[in-house]
Amino acid sequence: MPRDIPVGNGRLLVNFDHKYRLRDFYWPHVGQENHTEGHVFHFGVWVDGRFSWIGGEGWERSLDYMDDSLVTAVTLRNPELALRLDCRDTVDFHEDLYLREITVRNEVDRDREVRLFFGQDFHISGHEVGDTAYYEPERRAVFHYKGRRWFIVNSMREGSPEGVDQWAVGVKEAKGKEGTWRDAEDGTLSGNAVAQGSVDSTIALHLLVPAQGEARGWHWIAVGDCFEDVTGINRTVREKGPSTLIERTHDYWILWVKKGQCDFGALSRDVRQLYRRSLMVLRTQIDNEGAIIAANDFDIAHYGRDTYAYMWPRDGALVAAALIDAGYPEVTRRFFDFCHRVITREGYLLHKYNADGSLGSSWHGWYQDGEKRLPVQEDETALVIWALWRHFDRFLDIEFVKPHYRGLVTRAADWMCQYRYEDSGLPLPSWDLWEERRSVHAWTIGATWGGLQAAANFAQAFGEMDLAVRYREVAGEIKAGARQHLMSSETGCFVRSIHRRDDGTWAHDRTMDASLIGLWAFGMFAADAPEIDATMKRMKDRLWVKTDVGGMARYEDDYYHQVSSDLERVPGNPWFICTLWMAQWHIARAKSMEDLEPAREILAWVADRDLRSGVMAEQVHPYTNEPVSVSPLTWSHAELVMTVRKYLEKLAELAQL
Repeated sequence: MPRDIPVGNGRLLVNFDHKYRLRDFYWPHVGQENHTEGHVFHFGVWVDGRFSWIGGEGWERSLDYMDDSLVTAVTLRNPELALRLDCRDTVDFHEDLYLREITVRNEVDRDREVRLFFGQDFHISGHEVGDTAYYEPERRAVFHYKGRRWFIVNSMREGSPEGVDQWAVGVKEAKGKEGTWRDAEDGTLSGNAVAQGSVDSTIALHLLVPAQGEARGWHWIAVGDCFEDVTGINRTVREKGPSTLIERTHDYWILWVKKGQCDFGALSRDVRQLYRRSLMVLRTQIDNEGAIIAANDFDIAHYGRDTYAYMWPRDGALVAAALIDAGYPEVTRRFFDFCHRVITREGYLLHKYNADGSLGSSWHGWYQDGEKRLPVQEDETALVIWALWRHFDRFLDIEFVKPHYRGLVTRAADWMCQYRYEDSGLPLPSWDLWEERRSVHAWTIGATWGGLQAAANFAQAFGEMDLAVRYREVAGEIKAGARQHLMSSETGCFVRSIHRRDDGTWAHDRTMDASLIGLWAFGMFAADAPEIDATMKRMKDRLWVKTDVGGMARYEDDYYHQVSSDLERVPGNPWFICTLWMAQWHIARAKSMEDLEPAREILAWVADRDLRSGVMAEQVHPYTNEPVSVSPLTWSHAELVMTVRKYLEKLAELAQL
């Protein structure tokens, strides 16, 4: 289920689903730990003796953000209850505090009492065992804690400093008990004050709403390492006022996103808005200690009992490249620091990492067919160096790069030089971009070439010409090997991967794959080279989805979340990433303004298929346009930002001709 509106500050990340139910609560790292484990935090309304959960039937929902801000703009209306709720959610840019403002609008001609109920289904540190919840009368608040993870849950109404009006804590997920949220459905909570084990809590806020008028209240959750931390934040909310904190966070994000502004030329208003929204969504998915997390939609755990809440060096490098293009070096510096911390002594990066730098889960083994195999995706190492050079080239960040030159750049480049076949010069087998097959892949070859050229640029800049020459020589050998072994005589196009047979000959995998863009995207071949031109045209023919939805599939007969067996029309679900790659190819080879039209059309296609909030999933359904797989996918937003920047750069270049 997609996460329509994430809000965060680089430590605390809160995600809502399409029914405006809080589903994820990550802290102290983005992507680590999720204190809900994907469970629903219920939000309900009682009025005139009737009760309704916001996630249930009868509600009209509009989930969006305020313009250019990470403060939500959510409208909920229930005609049967004659109520409208306007909500603003945010995570304070400075404090580890989630805040919700609710303005209740009464649509009948009499005064009414409206009771708002907020249920907290914590699974602290990712599981429910050993949690405690209790009501504390001095602050009129509910606390949840386990170990060094503390949460305070509180509320107030406009004009009154008092806390919650009702409360209940109790047992859930044991002996058939669903939780205290069920206790709310008669409009009155039990007042039970403490529970331990697998527990939840529900609080209520009572508002007196005048006829055809409105009343306002706030609900918040603060998180910290101890009681003093959360009570200190709670005190700040009381003293400054919750509206003040929401407004300051709203202003902060307006200031932050202005940094990425540019002259958008003839791009549509929708594309401009999506560009700015993408920058802010990217920031919500990046931990303050440098980890760029792939996605934080916990529901994907139901697919394979794992999540995307990891730092893949490849995804991170491509996201960093987009942020570099947009002018956010303070974010990308921390990413490169992270990579320097985790790179192995031998010079390669492994599959994926947790946000704290520890090694993430993996399905890539160290042993196969009776021998040791290095479980790497070489592009992940190469692209970090490629992206770091983009950072240096854009910002000339000499003192930042200096300590990374020996420990990250040359260490990785030396390993890439060594990890090759002696005769062909090509990289040894590693896992592909999609992490499904181990071989010698076109994408990896192109990325490795790009990484070595970047390392050579660094070596030259730092006066080590012998290394610069060495890295460029190896890059040249890799390119020559690609030209010799990756071309198919049958199609006149490059193949996606090759495999060394026992007799030394190469077997071709001719499956058309969008990752073939790696041969030109990192500079190894020109985007308008004849063999690239032939490959890309064949890619468009074979991978474009031939339904009303359109878009590019990853590769032919893509099984991941596959919804159609009509492979002639639907080779796979459309991916935002792959579709935007096609736009980038049109941009790279454009010689006139007219040549940019296909790219504009693709950008419009993307802007038509994001969620109302501007959030982009990994894939869309090939018949319905509904989001498929995780949402938001960080990489999708990065490719949108990168495509817009490339488009504008080419537009300026053509205008000078």
